[in-house]
Amino acid sequence: MYAAVDLGSNSFRLHIGKHDGEAIRVLKSVREPIRLAAGLDDKGNLTPAAMQAALNCLKNFRTVLAAYKLDAVRVVATSAMRVARNAAAFLPEAELAIGYPIEIISGEEEGRLIYMGVAHAVALPGERRLVIDIGGGSTELILGRGPEIERVESFSVGTVKQSLSFFIGGRVDGPSFEAAILSARSHFEDAAPPYHPQFWKQCYGSSGTARTIADIIVKNGLGREVNAQSLEALKQRFIEFGHVGRIDMPGLKADRASTIIGGLAILIGLVRELDIPVVVPIEAGLRMGVMWDLHLRSTKRDRREQSVQACVQRFHVDERRANRVAVDSLALYAQTKPASDQYSRLLYWSALLHEMGMVVSHTGYHKHAAYIVENADLPGFTAREQRTMSCLIVSHKGNLRKVGEALTEIDFAKAIVAFRLAVLFMHSRIDLDFTQIKLRFKSRIELEIQREWVAEHPTLSYWLEKEQEQWDEVGVDFLIRTTG
Repeated sequence: MYAAVDLGSNSFRLHIGKHDGEAIRVLKSVREPIRLAAGLDDKGNLTPAAMQAALNCLKNFRTVLAAYKLDAVRVVATSAMRVARNAAAFLPEAELAIGYPIEIISGEEEGRLIYMGVAHAVALPGERRLVIDIGGGSTELILGRGPEIERVESFSVGTVKQSLSFFIGGRVDGPSFEAAILSARSHFEDAAPPYHPQFWKQCYGSSGTARTIADIIVKNGLGREVNAQSLEALKQRFIEFGHVGRIDMPGLKADRASTIIGGLAILIGLVRELDIPVVVPIEAGLRMGVMWDLHLRSTKRDRREQSVQACVQRFHVDERRANRVAVDSLALYAQTKPASDQYSRLLYWSALLHEMGMVVSHTGYHKHAAYIVENADLPGFTAREQRTMSCLIVSHKGNLRKVGEALTEIDFAKAIVAFRLAVLFMHSRIDLDFTQIKLRFKSRIELEIQREWVAEHPTLSYWLEKEQEQWDEVGVDFLIRTTG
């Protein structure tokens, strides 16, 4: 059983689902209209009121989650948290409220998860499709074929800002609508060509915005599908009301009127700019994609593995050396008896990528690799995971002062020493026999190796002495014993 929590710019939503055959069946769904994007002040900070509303919601979500026996939970935050200048300061309090880590995902990762949810819902392996997702703070366009994504882009235009910027004080009129539509089109015009209809067969609207607009159109007799004509008819009906507060139509909840007008302007802008004939609303998207991602991870079909292998190929990594360091790092890490396996996979992937920076320069390659890993678009990885891998990679060589603060977490320090020793032994050309080596790390590092290794590999003594010096600089004793 899985739970997906979506901390969106307009609403916070929660899905609890269970994998059932070829589908994930939603058992519980909760939505609260937090309007987080509307809670950003003129300096780009979340206001105290917005943060308190978010915390109250997260505490409620924690109660809901506690009622289920869950195999995995993933909490993702999108556009509003991406742009909020005080997001980093707010995050620990928010995580404490819900009881789980919160991942501020990139627009590209958001698009990937949205597409995954749609692809599993549609289940047409060869269909070429465009998926559009109009959220509170951003809009994602994803082009794909069957389960595979070919292109994904995130645009910083969403329902909340569009509504607040163009329908001042809730006033709805023709000029305001056209200005909002033109503004939306300006975001998409440069990127439009690859998303034109000749590159796909069906266009799906995966967001609550698209589904709500479709519902209003049908229930008010404005059309049978979402197209340019029915969207224009809905726009005119909104203009007739003249003010957000007076909009009263079947299919539209009162709490959504203030943002749906901005969403309608964006959708019209997309239809006009991309020449979309019909948008098919679909009850699938980010939350369903998150749950599918959790399920695939549990069945060893982890998208992150594919991302790492793609990097290995793209950056011409020496796979023999990389695989050796990855395997040896994990074996050494296991000897230190970490409290959990939190860092095991990240350590393994970091080791596979630790020499990717050599395509830039052999001097300081670890710094180049760390930079690439932290800043690249790696589908499946969260920004936090990429920062952790970046820290592991930059720490596998050279002084440890640059990651001194990270060493205070003992399991992370154990991962670093395992990584460094694996690289050291690889460079010394020692084929490790893990029955002849012991690594312990409690209050100090203790390494026990074969005496003959030192005799057979002249540089080993030098490198181990340097390693002792590096750990001594950060206040960690490193004791080495030789046996045999």
